Amino acid sequence: MCIEGKAQAFPFFLERKHVLGALPSLAMSETSDIQPLQPLIVALRRLPGVGVNTAQRMAFHLMQRDQDGARALAQALVQTLDSVVHCQRCHTFSHQTMCPICSDAGRDTARLCVVETPADLAAMERTGAYRGYYFVLMGRISPMDGVGAADLGLSQLLERAQDGQVQEVILATSFTTEGEATAHMATELLKARGLQVTRLARGVPVGSELEYVDLGTIAHALVERR
Repeated sequence: MCIEGKAQAFPFFLERKHVLGALPSLAMSETSDIQPLQPLIVALRRLPGVGVNTAQRMAFHLMQRDQDGARALAQALVQTLDSVVHCQRCHTFSHQTMCPICSDAGRDTARLCVVETPADLAAMERTGAYRGYYFVLMGRISPMDGVGAADLGLSQLLERAQDGQVQEVILATSFTTEGEATAHMATELLKARGLQVTRLARGVPVGSELEYVDLGTIAHALVERR
């Protein structure tokens, strides 16, 4: 390379070295910028599906653009934690010791539907097709997460199902590996006590086209056809 070419390349090298040398300081500056929001970011990361970047965006949005919303969110969380309890009969969330469903004497006492979460209970209620009572397990068997049969309310379920009025226990757990394991465990315990146990049927979703339905669903729908 000629002397003139070296002279032209040397300033570029110095400039590049200067920029690379500044990167650590930029990273430190960025870290210091989020340091005041770190407790909020850590708290937001406790939400399901929220990683570091998403939590940071949420925190910056709340503090920069919607502080009124942040205050409303904080107030709602505190009020909910202070006022919402578990129903003593079915374990769903309620403002009273007995939820409105369990307090409704007009429902079918012979049917007890077992679900994993209060969200599942709400989904069942939205169908308008079920008028019995519920029992919420508040989870499902998941060895990967350290949740075993002892961590669920199976003993309370057995006590509830043997109240002398329940004739059928409907297992409405999810059709995942964990949900199936939970349903199997509950079935064994309930049948050992002479209770009738049924499981939600699996089939082709309403409005779906058969070519787009997974093979497992088609197989179950074929076996459970009527």
